[in-house]
Amino acid sequence: MDPNILVLDVETQKSFKEVGRSRLEKLRISVACVYDYETGRYASYEEKELMGLEPRLRRVGLMVGFNIRRFDVPVLAPYLFMKAEALPVLDLLDEIEKVRGHRASLESVVVPTLGQHKSGSGADALVLFKENKIEELKRYCLDDVRLTKEVYDFGCREGRILFTSSWDYKTYEIPVTWKAQTAEILGRQTAGPTHFPSSLF
Repeated sequence: MDPNILVLDVETQKSFKEVGRSRLEKLRISVACVYDYETGRYASYEEKELMGLEPRLRRVGLMVGFNIRRFDVPVLAPYLFMKAEALPVLDLLDEIEKVRGHRASLESVVVPTLGQHKSGSGADALVLFKENKIEELKRYCLDDVRLTKEVYDFGCREGRILFTSSWDYKTYEIPVTWKAQTAEILGRQTAGPTHFPSSLF
């Protein structure tokens, strides 16, 4: 069986401009999307469906995302009966910040690492929600999950990713230890060896 890993991304109903940066719980989720390594499937949840995600979160071995620790998890927390801060998290942005000393966007990693682009922006997602274009919003969020998964797979396989700086427009190689971190986190929860999907090698 493939490892007990979820890749998560959430989109919100409101912006920081509307609620402020200190009250993430007030942003409210429009959609939450995941990729599940156990099943090899993607899934999306509207706000009214989020209770259906919690059973999977209660047994997850690792939750992967981009800026997930300071954004997605706090935004998701009010919808859960469990303590969101107890979720085992691997935030892909953390390693970039350690090396570069500043934050980065998913786009600045996806373009040089995968040769792809995001299908939109967070601002676009807000517009889609306000215009009630929920299926388009789900497609956008699912695509962000796919890109995050592919960056994670690349980093686990290669031990590095690429990042293009918005300061000097140069591309830098960032060493990452996601494979080792994944094994360590999953290893705490199982007595047996950690089995990785072939995509991580």
